[in-house]
Amino acid sequence: MEIEIQERPAQRLATVRHVGPYHRVGEAFAILGRRAAEAGLGGPGSEMLALYHDDPKRVPANACRADAALTLAANAPLPEGVVEQHLPAGRYACFTLRGSYAQLNDAWERFFGTWLPASGERRAHGPHFEIYRSTPSEVPETELLTELYIPLA
Repeated sequence: MEIEIQERPAQRLATVRHVGPYHRVGEAFAILGRRAAEAGLGGPGSEMLALYHDDPKRVPANACRADAALTLAANAPLPEGVVEQHLPAGRYACFTLRGSYAQLNDAWERFFGTWLPASGERRAHGPHFEIYRSTPSEVPETELLTELYIPLA
């Protein structure tokens, strides 16, 4: 795995919570998308993220917590029906996956199970997350770009 260590700024997020299997977080994205569109948010400069709060190997799938998220400017209004959260500034390990979302589970397994233990780095408290740099409506499935992030201590 080719991993890059990055210093990331703090980010303000509008989020919609999903509880259940992580592969169904798209349901929360549909709600977030509608609410953000109604409020006139999104567009150039905004990032779509999925925040993951639990280890699916330790937490039953129906209890796993995730958040569909959209970055917000400091002065942007918070749309009704969403929750404001903040990702802290800090060091993050990043892996960029090119290809289908069906590969995400395997990529996370290798990132957490192989790279992290061998890296000498320690995971910091906080969610791990994905940033979607392209979507299926923009590019073919084989060209999707998704960045995976682990917070580092």
